[in-house]
Amino acid sequence: MASSVLLLHTKLAAFVFSLSLLLSSALGARVVCEQLAAELCAFAVSSTSRRCVLENTHCAGRPTAYQCRTSEVVVEDGRLAGTVETDRCVRACGVDRATVGISSDSLLDPRVAGAVCSPACLQGCPNIVNLYANLAAGEGVAFSELCEVHRANPRRAMAQLQSSGKAHGASTTVRLDAAAPSPAPAPSESA
Repeated sequence: MASSVLLLHTKLAAFVFSLSLLLSSALGARVVCEQLAAELCAFAVSSTSRRCVLENTHCAGRPTAYQCRTSEVVVEDGRLAGTVETDRCVRACGVDRATVGISSDSLLDPRVAGAVCSPACLQGCPNIVNLYANLAAGEGVAFSELCEVHRANPRRAMAQLQSSGKAHGASTTVRLDAAAPSPAPAPSESA
């Protein structure tokens, strides 16, 4: 009985916190990655249009701790500044808030690509679509074409993404890491 009361209290506290976050963002509060709870970090965009990224810290003898940091990746779409992604979009796009760093490798997972390319995600979650579109672009693949191919033949879409960067002599995997600047594509080798 006590554990179910504690669980209910925890869920209520999380709901109130989420509601206060939504209201504060609607009222113009600033989103600072380092001030976000780890549970809200992944898929958030700061008020300065930089993506937030969840990092883990390792301390000898202690459990892993997670912290939200500001990455060097700038979101060009100004409408996304100050966005803390909604639970609805996290579910619709099949992403996980516990994601530490994000790379284009996630697009190789047919479940992720299928969820991100779903109508619910594409039509209602511009922040997550923007992120994955930029990850695909970093691999030299147009996100809209990737989704189109994925709907027709998921295996072909994955093969297209796998061969895109390395087939051209460069690996352009984009990782969101707070400490590292945005990577530049490797120079192509001359034949």
